[in-house]
Amino acid sequence: MRRFFPILILTLALPLAACSGGGDDANPAPADAARFARADLPLVTVYKSPTCGCCSKWADHMEAAGFPVETVDVADLSAVKAEHGIPAEFGSCHTAVVGGYAVEGHVPAEDVKRLLAERPDAAGLAVPGMPTGSPGMETPGRPAQPYEVLLVQGGDATVFARH
Repeated sequence: MRRFFPILILTLALPLAACSGGGDDANPAPADAARFARADLPLVTVYKSPTCGCCSKWADHMEAAGFPVETVDVADLSAVKAEHGIPAEFGSCHTAVVGGYAVEGHVPAEDVKRLLAERPDAAGLAVPGMPTGSPGMETPGRPAQPYEVLLVQGGDATVFARH
């Protein structure tokens, strides 16, 4: 019995240590790892109409992707778009600001993360209009329509991603 006692102690102690919920910065517990990942993403400030439901759904999409999100209801979005370098022809129903970039419309979170990683010289990203199937514009029973995410640079834009 004496030979097996240390093994028995280790067998009982290891699961208890793993369930303690603690963690240090070098080896965070899973809950801590999620917290650290979220802390790395910048705040997304969404400027939207107070009555727009799809804008709120897009904000939920960004939160689900790990971004902290703040929404600001405004009566006139044109001033926000102009301030952040989004020409009217690239407009949509909301404008967000994240990491020094404007994000116009229903841009997927993955594209925003890519923008922040690559840091191009641009005003930001835009999905003009409100394409069905883009984040926040999902409609049950309706197929997603293809759309492009544009990289806005001055008054011009190039395709950043296709969905």
